[in-house]
Amino acid sequence: MVIVGAGPRATGLLERIGASAPELWSGAHELRVHLVDPYPPGPGRVWRHEQSPLLRMNSMAEDVTMFTDETSTVDGPVRPGPSLAEWAAQIAAPDAPRFTPYAEPADPEVLAELRTLGPADFPTRRAQSAYLDWVFRRALADLPPSVTVEWHRTTATSVTGPPDGPQAVRLAGRSDPLRADLVILTQGHLGSTPAPAHRVHADFARRHRRFHLPPAFSADADLSGLRPGEDVVLRGFGLAFVDLMVLLTEGRGGAYRTEPDGTLTYLPSGREPVLHVGSRRGVPYHAKTGYQLQGPRPPLPRYFGPEAVDALAAGDGPLDLRRDVWPLMAKEIGFGHYHELFHAHPERTAMPWPEFLAAYDRFGWYSARLAGLVATAVPDPADRLDFEALDRPLDGLVFDTPDAFQEHLRAYARKDLARREDPEHSADLGAFLALLSIYGQLPGLVASGRLTARSLADGLDGWWHGFFSFLASGPPGFRLRELDALSRAGVVRFLGADIRVGTDEATGTFTATSPTVPGHTVHATALIEAYLPGPNLDRTEDPLLRHLHRTGALAEEVVADGTHRHRSGRITVSLADGRLIDPGLGRPHPRRIALGAPTDSRAIAAFARPRTDAPAFRQNDTVARAVLRALDADPSEPYVPGPVDCARVGG
Repeated sequence: MVIVGAGPRATGLLERIGASAPELWSGAHELRVHLVDPYPPGPGRVWRHEQSPLLRMNSMAEDVTMFTDETSTVDGPVRPGPSLAEWAAQIAAPDAPRFTPYAEPADPEVLAELRTLGPADFPTRRAQSAYLDWVFRRALADLPPSVTVEWHRTTATSVTGPPDGPQAVRLAGRSDPLRADLVILTQGHLGSTPAPAHRVHADFARRHRRFHLPPAFSADADLSGLRPGEDVVLRGFGLAFVDLMVLLTEGRGGAYRTEPDGTLTYLPSGREPVLHVGSRRGVPYHAKTGYQLQGPRPPLPRYFGPEAVDALAAGDGPLDLRRDVWPLMAKEIGFGHYHELFHAHPERTAMPWPEFLAAYDRFGWYSARLAGLVATAVPDPADRLDFEALDRPLDGLVFDTPDAFQEHLRAYARKDLARREDPEHSADLGAFLALLSIYGQLPGLVASGRLTARSLADGLDGWWHGFFSFLASGPPGFRLRELDALSRAGVVRFLGADIRVGTDEATGTFTATSPTVPGHTVHATALIEAYLPGPNLDRTEDPLLRHLHRTGALAEEVVADGTHRHRSGRITVSLADGRLIDPGLGRPHPRRIALGAPTDSRAIAAFARPRTDAPAFRQNDTVARAVLRALDADPSEPYVPGPVDCARVGG
């Protein structure tokens, strides 16, 4: 078996193979697993150790695990393991039980971090790299002797072979291909060459000797061409921007001083450029919460689970995401929010929870009756959930001067940070958990084919993905403190919402405007697209996917109806088991599987929060068990998965 990509997704699959091997692998013959990845197995590219020590995760250490637990609905054995926080605790306490195979990280900085890492701390990516390295070594140790793993530190360039015979996987720098009965693709997030719109800006930059960076992985970006004091427009205000902000400030020698009142003051090195940032919303992502639930965990899903998805899929006519699906999603998020508010902060409610829930069950999210119920039961508007206000916080706001807007946005960020650090607002965490639950249900709905093409393009891949990230995938709170300090120091300048980026041939500069500050135009000599590249099979930098796509051996997800045609750039796979849909066969390929980010399962995360019945763990388990059954019976036979609940595995 060849697994292309050796990062967290491949590691999780190996862990599940090891878990089910005692039951399903007889050991009558050897199973040779070839891992192909130029980056280290376990961490892979994104989480490799070789990146700036300034870059951090946007999850607390206690919220990161690679292991199944009592909530996992898997057919294979549940094998609990430590979260990142629990794994780090053994290093801090010399007399603590050791998680085998025990080995301390070689990097003294990482070792020092792990010795002081608390459950609520946001680890560096290097600390996560060390954890993933250990998980990989544990997964290897748990495999039976007849299952061996070999790492090929290179890139897979092509795969060929008949559906009823061995596959040949060619590697860069090697003349002889690897022969495999099965090929599994787990490459994770991939880069792509610039889109046409970005090429226009790149051409402008070349002609005028300016700096331009298309969407890229921040840790890999070459920022050396940016000069001290240079004006830079950054389009995007999410996690990629935060990484770039860090690399261009602290990464260039700047530092922060904590004042007696707890605020930060930025001490510039003089090597920083000036960062002008804007986006569609014009505000930074909401900070991650810094507390735990104060009440019992909400029993999710309630309104948007497998039964609701099945009912939507079984209906007549096309589904519009915002009209037909979002109200159920919103009600689910509201349930998580109000469940925590009523249980943890009953003094701020005016009705017993059972009475509220009985009425809440009956009313639609956008109904006047639900609005009346919430107004009666939740007296303070600050405790009510208003998605439209959350989604577009600058709508209707206009500022006369750029400086007035700077002060407004600093105040906005401070207010958001205070709320995310105060457990009195733990209802936000209840909503967050409901968001995670919803995200896991959506692949089943997509696979039903009921969503309109426009809903998939603009609704799911557009608005919903952005809204989810805005609410649930923000930075640690201390990054907003740093942003505030950088703004006061004049190193970061806020542009506003709905920014428009253009070019000025006369001055050879990029321009940026926003209706938030009418009449104000920023001229800059550098432009950075501060967001990650999206999936795109036409422009992917991955040579294996490029080869499969150009030879017609995989299918891009294309959804078309009478009004729109949407090409998502994602690989079409069987939802249940991840098998590649082969257009030449007209069905799933029996010997090729793809899991994770580049597929139309829509980037099921490779690791997860504990006790969330993670969809990726369920899918890994299903694939691992089917692979073991097929190869143990007869490795020359094609992969035939067992029956599986598609909605459950997909979400």
